[in-house]
Amino acid sequence: MYIYDQFDRQIINERVAQFRDQTERYLAGEITDEQFLPLRLQNGLYIQRLAPMLRICIPYGTLNATQLRKLAEISRKYDKGYAHFSTRQNIQLNWPKLEEVPDILADLATVEMHANQTSGNCIRNFTADQFSGVAQDEVEDARPWCEILRQWSTFHPEFAFLPRKFKIAICGSKRDRAAVAFHDIGLEIIKDAQGETAFKVFVGGGLGRTPVIGSLIHDSLPKEHVISYLDAILRVYNQLGRRDNKYKARIKILVKAMGAEAFKQKVEEEWQAIKDGPMTLTQDAIDHAFSFFQPPAYEQVDAAGAQSALDDKRLAEPRFAAWLSHNVVAHKQPGYAAVNVSLKETGVAPGDITAEQMEAVADLAEEFGFGELRSTHEQNLVLPDVRKSDLFALWQKLDALRLASPVIGTLNDMICCPGGDYCALANAKSIPVAEAIQRRFDDLDYLYDLGEIELNISGCMNACGHHHIGHIGILGVDKKGQEFYQVSLGGSQSNDAAIGKILGPSFAQDEVPEVISKLLETYVANRTEEERFLDTYRRIGIEPFKERVYA
Repeated sequence: MYIYDQFDRQIINERVAQFRDQTERYLAGEITDEQFLPLRLQNGLYIQRLAPMLRICIPYGTLNATQLRKLAEISRKYDKGYAHFSTRQNIQLNWPKLEEVPDILADLATVEMHANQTSGNCIRNFTADQFSGVAQDEVEDARPWCEILRQWSTFHPEFAFLPRKFKIAICGSKRDRAAVAFHDIGLEIIKDAQGETAFKVFVGGGLGRTPVIGSLIHDSLPKEHVISYLDAILRVYNQLGRRDNKYKARIKILVKAMGAEAFKQKVEEEWQAIKDGPMTLTQDAIDHAFSFFQPPAYEQVDAAGAQSALDDKRLAEPRFAAWLSHNVVAHKQPGYAAVNVSLKETGVAPGDITAEQMEAVADLAEEFGFGELRSTHEQNLVLPDVRKSDLFALWQKLDALRLASPVIGTLNDMICCPGGDYCALANAKSIPVAEAIQRRFDDLDYLYDLGEIELNISGCMNACGHHHIGHIGILGVDKKGQEFYQVSLGGSQSNDAAIGKILGPSFAQDEVPEVISKLLETYVANRTEEERFLDTYRRIGIEPFKERVYA
């Protein structure tokens, strides 16, 4: 993973000192709320329903054991002993004191972490496939490209106060696990006709009040021009994006208003002026970035023997077999696997993790891997490099930590924003709805029979829970001061990107589990062999589901 140099450390330490001074002046009444707002946001600090919330950056979802231990220490010292992983691979503290936030940032800086640009109208944290570097279907590791672009965008003076927030995702695998079509800019790594690395560039995707699938504006951008081309996109957006109405300020609105072709032409014109200038990447610069992401010192193992022993354990222990089938992912290195650490225990908010669990997982990352971890878009963790011969021992330890729920990829591996329990923007609570569904569908055999289902829950139209792109999406809405829930079907965040269609009138909170049950019954009654929920929905349409639910 990327290691800071002296310039990185200087920049981060200076930013901590700067924000400490800004916070002290704000608390002394020398800075107004209005003046402090953009300053705190670009340092990851929100004012939530009950307390401030600090969003800490995990660039492209990669962190190490030392950093996770520091997060555990910070959560104990400054918070309530737990933290929350978000859908953008970041981690959040829900109860920090405003006056202590500069101290938190200073502690983070000691392990090369920060909260820079995790909020505000700027280029935010770059996200990527959580299996970057180890996925069997990988075209190229996305992390070095994320790092190149992170360095370009951090504290970029022209893009510090954009019309609205700006999110970029990069996927280097054949299966899109980074939802590139739903970002302001999405980059898909490909190989061109000469076998060279290039990028498909998607622009104008997003969720929120106006969900939009991004438009392809370049189908094979040469790698050396990736910075200059993105710079051109941002310049056009900065010049033409609306600033008079925050609901119409995102680049997706600009692209839709202009039309994708007209927007592309404007970008091309801007790009020609800078295309072959200082932003052109040399091969040396690319190689330097890739040097930080070399494969670790894998052992040459007896892959066949390890698999045979694993099969024996699978037969002897059904609970281990279930975990192995659902939480373990194939690895490009023979004899190794990637492991999903599930943060979806029933009764715990999806994505939450205690300080004790963080410390234990950090230990496991070192004991069973190379000290590296990943955070995922689905609010779980990944241990990317585990020997197959160690999987049973790892499972036993994760099980004891309540981090081995064998539900990855099932209905109960749901995405859920903090909702009305914490967020000042939410219309309704999300966490109790998630728990009610988990408790209703606690039969693993039934979950496994249902197969792959993505269920996403958001407490408001800001869509932090990505409800628009769940196979089943749940949105909290306000009806005359009462909390209700709108259901949508047919969304997808993968290569077959789709926005869900609203089922019909909303439901009271206590009705939601029964509604989900009726949707699943409709699916089971109509599916063909090997059909996923999404496949059946696309074949039969929404009407059979609607008829069953509203009968």
